[in-house]
Amino acid sequence: MEAVIEINQVSKTFKGTETISNVNMSISRGEIYGFLGPNGAGKTTIMKMILNLVKPSSGVIKVFNQPILPTSYQYLKKIGSIIEYPVFYDRLTAEQNLEFHCKYVGYGDKTAIRETLGIVGLHGVGNKKINEFSLGMKQRLGIARAIVTKPEILILDEPINGLDPIGIKDIRDLLLLLKEKYGTTILISSHIVSEIESVADTIGIIHHGKLLKEVKMEAIRKQNTGSLEEYFINLIHGGNLYA
Repeated sequence: MEAVIEINQVSKTFKGTETISNVNMSISRGEIYGFLGPNGAGKTTIMKMILNLVKPSSGVIKVFNQPILPTSYQYLKKIGSIIEYPVFYDRLTAEQNLEFHCKYVGYGDKTAIRETLGIVGLHGVGNKKINEFSLGMKQRLGIARAIVTKPEILILDEPINGLDPIGIKDIRDLLLLLKEKYGTTILISSHIVSEIESVADTIGIIHHGKLLKEVKMEAIRKQNTGSLEEYFINLIHGGNLYA
C-alpha cells in the first residue's frame, strides 16, 4: 500500500543527548497505526516532528511523498492532530473555537461544526464556554477540532486521556468509522495497550528513542497466543519475539 508518512533514519538531539535514534517508520494510506511505548520513549517527539513543530537533527520525514522542510506548512491543511493536552480559548464557546480553527486552515463548511460536535458526543453544548467544560469534554472537543476539517491524516497523541469507559468506546468507534467510511489514515498513541489492540492495523513499539518493532497486528494474532500487552512487555524487556 502507498505510504503517506515515511520516516527515514530520523534522529533528534536535545542539549547533547540523543532522544530519538535512527527511527524508520512507514504508515500506509487508510490504516490505523498504533504507536506504543513507555512515557518518555519518544512518541510525542516523533509526532511533533511529523507536524514540523520540532525539527529532526538528521534524517528525512516525508508526508504525501514530499520531504518536510523547515519552512513546510501547506501539507498541514490535510492533517488533524492532538498533541499532548488540547488548548482552547477558554472564554469562547465550543462552536467559536471550532469556527476559529476552520478559518485558520481555510475550511469553509459551516455545517461541519455542529455535525462534528455531535459525532464526538458534545451535541447541545456548542454555546457553552470552554471554562465550563470538564477534562473529558475538553478531550472530546480536541478530537472534534482534529476531525472537523475532514483531514486525510489524523495524528492523535493519547486522545483518550480523561475519558470514561463510555467515552473511550465512543472514540474507538469513531476511529474505525473514519478509517472505514472516509479512508482516513490515523497515527495514534496510547498508554492503554488494549485500546490500541482493538483498532490498529500496524503497531510501532518505541523504547528509549529507538523503534524496536514495526509489525502488523495480523502477524501478532497469527504468531502469538497472548495479548498485545504481553507482546509489548516482553519486547520492552528484551524478549526476542519472532524477530
